[in-house]
Amino acid sequence: MSLKSKSDSYAAAGVDITAGYKAVELMKKHIARTMVNGSASDIGGFGGLFALDLTGYKNPILVSGTDGVGTKLKLAFLLDKHNTVGIDCVAMCVNDVICCGAKPLFFLDYIACGKNFPEKIADIVSGIAEGCVQSGSELIGGETAEMPGFYPIDEYYLAGFSVGIVDRAQVIDKSSMKAGDVMIAIPSSGVHSNGFSLVRKVFDIENADLNKKYDELGDKTLGETLLTPTKIYVKPMLEVFKEVKVKGVSHITGGGFYENMPRSIPEGLGVQIKKDDVKILPIFKLIQKVGNISEHDMFNTFNMGVGMSVVVDKNDAQKTPDILKANGENAYILGEIVESEDKVILL
Repeated sequence: MSLKSKSDSYAAAGVDITAGYKAVELMKKHIARTMVNGSASDIGGFGGLFALDLTGYKNPILVSGTDGVGTKLKLAFLLDKHNTVGIDCVAMCVNDVICCGAKPLFFLDYIACGKNFPEKIADIVSGIAEGCVQSGSELIGGETAEMPGFYPIDEYYLAGFSVGIVDRAQVIDKSSMKAGDVMIAIPSSGVHSNGFSLVRKVFDIENADLNKKYDELGDKTLGETLLTPTKIYVKPMLEVFKEVKVKGVSHITGGGFYENMPRSIPEGLGVQIKKDDVKILPIFKLIQKVGNISEHDMFNTFNMGVGMSVVVDKNDAQKTPDILKANGENAYILGEIVESEDKVILL
């Protein structure tokens, strides 16, 4: 850092340039963990560079996804725990990219804050780096914007952007789906990063005792349970793609079953699911009880314990969960594709 690179006037307005420099230095060790593919990027430059290896691709297509963490960040502020929300940020992007059959390549983040506390920013980036490691992505750049007067001094917002690659012939094509195909559920780790506006209302989160333990949650506190990071499904799904013809993939986010599953099902077909077959996590039963929320609204807001759904031919109905289980996911058969004008039929 140049000794001349300091503005007293800018600092008086609430922006500390030197804090930005320190944050970059602190985050470099976390970013280094993600550099596995020989990236040509040097953090701190004006753009993130990535050396694209097209070996084995006949007709490569780039797939992109962008998202943020949403109001789950309020939990991080209240608990003063900032090293996991970065995982959520990466997960929300790469889990969308994998739904197309694409392998995530690189990630960029955007952090906007009221005041740049370098150690806090480095904590956030440590989570982003962990998410990148879990998804096989390189963290090749990002932006930290100090915005006094726009954000409260101790708050921030976090969003990101993922780019992946897939051969055109391997893009997930739902047009091959037919009645009799099977939907596989891959469990979620919890609420993930969706529906937190409702969660916050249910528990009156700003005034709640986040250290409270409910019988439904076992040894974990309410705060720990709600802040559990979104599960990243990239590596297990890539293994499935190698051995099974997948006909549809849905990332279950805000809108729950009724909004997300239909995206991977063609017209004239729907998925029939027995509610008793859904392995609902305890946190959702607690939310429903405390908030007095209807069953329909629960399935139309939350993932209910299903973070991702995969549609395969019935002949692959056992092979697919076996592959997922071999890669750490306790997957199970969730439902069956049927001829229907309703996309999701819960029995």
